[in-house]
Amino acid sequence: MPADTNANGDIFGGWLLSQMDVGGGVFASKLAKSRTVTVAIEAMNFRKAVYVGDLVSVHANLVRVGRTSITVHLEAWVLRRREQQSILVTDGNFTYVSIDEQGHPQPIQRDGATIET
Repeated sequence: MPADTNANGDIFGGWLLSQMDVGGGVFASKLAKSRTVTVAIEAMNFRKAVYVGDLVSVHANLVRVGRTSITVHLEAWVLRRREQQSILVTDGNFTYVSIDEQGHPQPIQRDGATIET
C-alpha cells in the first residue's frame, strides 16, 4: 500500500521484513507445536525492490531444529503486474525459540517426544 512506501516510492524493507517474520513465525510455531518468538535474523539479502501493487508471497524451508530453537530460511517472492514469472526479492535465515506460557524457552516437542540435537 502507498502508506508502506519510502521516499523513492518503493516498499520499506522493514515492512517486508515484518511480513517475512510473520510467515516464519507461523511456520516455526506449527513445527514446535507451541508459541515461538524471533531471536535472530541473519544473512538477509535485499535483492530487488518491492513496488506498490506487487503480490508478495513468503516461502519457508526448515534449516535446523535445536533443543529449543528452529532456524528457518525465508524467501519473499513478488508477482508484478503484467508479469507471469515471480521474482525473488528478499531472503534470509530467521531463528525462533519455543516458549512456554510464562515466556521461558522450552524444549521442542515433536509427536510427543522431545527433539534431540
